[in-house]
Amino acid sequence: MKKENGIMEGVKLGQVKFNDQGLVPVVAQDRDGRVLMLAYANLEALRLTLATGRAHYYSRSRQQLWRKGESSGNEQVIEAVLVDCDQDTILYRVRQSGPACHTGNPTCFFRRLET
Repeated sequence: MKKENGIMEGVKLGQVKFNDQGLVPVVAQDRDGRVLMLAYANLEALRLTLATGRAHYYSRSRQQLWRKGESSGNEQVIEAVLVDCDQDTILYRVRQSGPACHTGNPTCFFRRLET
């Protein structure tokens, strides 16, 4: 396997470990390093993401695929799709246009957990 900028290439889509619902967690990270959101993807969402260069996810509540920015216009253009060492979590490195969170915040992680 070849390393480029610290990233090892060579993990195939079929090697991703989906949970028993056929989903894998996906962290979206802006190119500046900010964590934007966490969502889920099924195999079809990952295929569409890789094919189109736009972030696709699977909505657990609506039970359907969705493309980020489809209704809001706040798209995520894919710069890289990475998989973690256990192959059970995906990272979309993106160029975010507009806020990532449906609340209008730049990131979904804007509240501090307190005791």
